[in-house]
Amino acid sequence: MRNLKRILYPTDFSRCANQAFYRAFYLADKYQAELHLFHAIVLHDDDPHNAAYHFPDIEEIHSTLEKIADNRMDKVVSSYHADSVKIKKIQDRGLAPAPVILEYAQENDIDLIVMGTHGRRGLGHLWLGSVAEEVVRLAECPVLTIREQKEPTPNEELNRILVPLDFSDPAKSALAHAKEIAAVFNARLQLLHVVEENIHPSFYVAGIGSIFELMPDVKNKSEQHMRHLLDEAEGPEVKADFHVIEGNASHDIIKFVKDNNSDLVVIATHGLTGIKHLLLGSVAEKVVRMATCPVFTVKPFGKSLV
Repeated sequence: MRNLKRILYPTDFSRCANQAFYRAFYLADKYQAELHLFHAIVLHDDDPHNAAYHFPDIEEIHSTLEKIADNRMDKVVSSYHADSVKIKKIQDRGLAPAPVILEYAQENDIDLIVMGTHGRRGLGHLWLGSVAEEVVRLAECPVLTIREQKEPTPNEELNRILVPLDFSDPAKSALAHAKEIAAVFNARLQLLHVVEENIHPSFYVAGIGSIFELMPDVKNKSEQHMRHLLDEAEGPEVKADFHVIEGNASHDIIKFVKDNNSDLVVIATHGLTGIKHLLLGSVAEKVVRMATCPVFTVKPFGKSLV
């Protein structure tokens, strides 16, 4: 990734965020990029340890939080031998974490955001949402999300890279990024196309329960198209396996990760907002929330690292 010059690492000092730091530092060291450690001072957030719950004066609250954050940043850096990487420590204030992160990334020409995600589900996700998902949806640069693990995988172990393809233009960009990453780590690509289950009920009367039965050549044609995309995409030649399955995109991408020991998912996101996002959601955001391995998301607009 020749265009990787500045990496932004937002942190809330959680265990999840600390795991993401090691990945951010590793990439900064490997690509000789500048690493920006960033903490958003947000009042009335959902953190019970937030000093805003204990002090009445707003300015005093900010000052206290900034001192605490500065000390915590020093501890994060000192816990790792960081002499080989240029590190900047930044704090900023705002009403919510994601907008502050996004504004900083845009104003400082950030090339990649590396951040942890707590992977909330159910009511916790419904009410609180996810800072990581909002950043994934709206950031103009690629975003690498790291889900908290009991035993994190070593940074240098990257053998299998899953690239879900829906044959859109954004998917081509994701494939180009995946080829660059695979070449650096000598990894193998797992190219996956999920044929959505969408059989009309009338076909069940005839005993047809699968799109592969209705259209026997769809698997071969999909694989041919994936091979064509791999050859056409920018980047070095890399080894790849091809998979075509029937199902639900987000569910089966997540299942594929578990069943096939994927070390990284590189996926395109269309950056839907407003009503479209509310109604359709985003496959990429669901993968970010649920996948057990890191997820690298690429936009159809904004920055490219290849």
